[in-house]
Amino acid sequence: MFLGTYTPRLDEKGRLILPAKYREELANGLVLTRGQERCIYVFSQREFEKQHEQMSQAPISSRQARDYARVFLSGASDELPDKQGRVTIPSMLREYAGLGREVSVIGTGNRVEIWDSTAWNAYLDEQENAFSETDDEVLPGS
Repeated sequence: MFLGTYTPRLDEKGRLILPAKYREELANGLVLTRGQERCIYVFSQREFEKQHEQMSQAPISSRQARDYARVFLSGASDELPDKQGRVTIPSMLREYAGLGREVSVIGTGNRVEIWDSTAWNAYLDEQENAFSETDDEVLPGS
C-alpha cells in the first residue's frame, strides 16, 4: 500500500527519484498515465493490469467508458526504474500535469500520484474543509 507525501525534485532530464518506501513495489516496472485533476498516476505493473481488466468489463457501447479508456490508456507509459530508483517521466505527461522541478509524490493506497507542488498544495487547501465535513454516506462500508 502506498502512503505518505514526499517532495523530491525533477532533474533536468525529467527524472524523479522514487521515494525509498515505494521502490520495492515498483522495482519490476511501473506504468505512468494521466490522472484526474491534472496529476500523474503511477501504478505497479500488476495494479495497472487490474485497472485495465476493470475497464475492459465496461460495455463497448458506453461512450463514457470509451472516452475514459482512451484518455487513460493513450497517455500510459511503462517504465523501469534504474538502480538509483529514478524513473523518467515522459515530456507529454510532465506537460499534462504542469510539472516543474518541485513536485509532490503522494501515496493513495493502490497507486502513487505525482503533482506539481503548487497545484498539490492548492488542491489540498481546497479539499481540507470538505474532508472535515465528510459523513458516512460518502465512504462505502462506514
